Amino acid sequence: MLCALAAALALRSLHSMLGNPPAAVDAGLVALGAVALLPLVPAGRAFGSARSRSRLLAEGRLAGARHEAASGREHAHTAMGYALAVLLCAALVWFATANDGAISTTFLRWEFLQSSFANVLKAFWINVEVAVGAQVLVLVVGLLVAVMRLLPGRAGRPLRWLAIAYVDTFRAIPSIIVLYLVGFGLKLAQVPLVKDLSPVWLAIIALTLTYSSYVAEVYRAGIESIHPSQWAASRSLGLSYGMTLRTVIVPQAVRRIVPPLLNDFIGLQKDTALIGVMGVTDAFTQARLTASNVFNLTPVIVVAVLFVIITIPQARYVDRLLGKQQSRTGRTT
Repeated sequence: MLCALAAALALRSLHSMLGNPPAAVDAGLVALGAVALLPLVPAGRAFGSARSRSRLLAEGRLAGARHEAASGREHAHTAMGYALAVLLCAALVWFATANDGAISTTFLRWEFLQSSFANVLKAFWINVEVAVGAQVLVLVVGLLVAVMRLLPGRAGRPLRWLAIAYVDTFRAIPSIIVLYLVGFGLKLAQVPLVKDLSPVWLAIIALTLTYSSYVAEVYRAGIESIHPSQWAASRSLGLSYGMTLRTVIVPQAVRRIVPPLLNDFIGLQKDTALIGVMGVTDAFTQARLTASNVFNLTPVIVVAVLFVIITIPQARYVDRLLGKQQSRTGRTT
């Protein structure tokens, strides 16, 4: 009943914020109130199971009593789960409608959303271009750094040291600092072949430098996860170190690292929101400019929604790949 009371108070606050809403909105609010009563269904079943258990115990039917007790616990846990979900939703509604809806009017103004959506969406394609370009380069550079770090023997020691230094350095420096240094430092230094690049390409280079260090470690973990017998069998067939790596080890390793690799790419595409520090008019920069003109943060919410739209399908795809990988190895979630 506590969750029903919380839902009623939250819906009442929402109704007060809307003022005099149309009948359709009132009907929707009533429907939401009915949904908030859903935890009462498994709660009632739990009480029914408790009564059945008591009756079966009185009759001496212990097996049936244990079955009813287990069923009652399952219904009780279900009711608690649904009740907690209702309480959380009610808290969010109350928070959004508090102070006469100040949160909603600050972040969710329909007229500002309509007026800013086209410009923000147009600028968002710059984020997409930077993300895709950086991802392609990161795949190549990250693999090269991982191979350098795994070079065997004394001959490969200097390259291993360089790879370790690169990975440790760029994993330690925040992305926004790398973007700032690359975006302005290379221009100020008049570096050949780089000084004439556009800010978008400089942003791609900066993100490639940062995320290649992360992806190199992902590659290295995948390569080292291959059983040593694969190396031994390939070398016994007369394959060189490079041919073994290229034709046997790396193809197997890549299949294993796709889920963590996609997770790094999700982080990369979110960090494209930082390229505004280089003077690039991306979606976030455009949204900030619009928000400063209308004194409202709804345009920034538009950017957040766009990132959510392109990120959630990738996250679900990663979950699907992980599920397939676990099913192949005989493990279940």
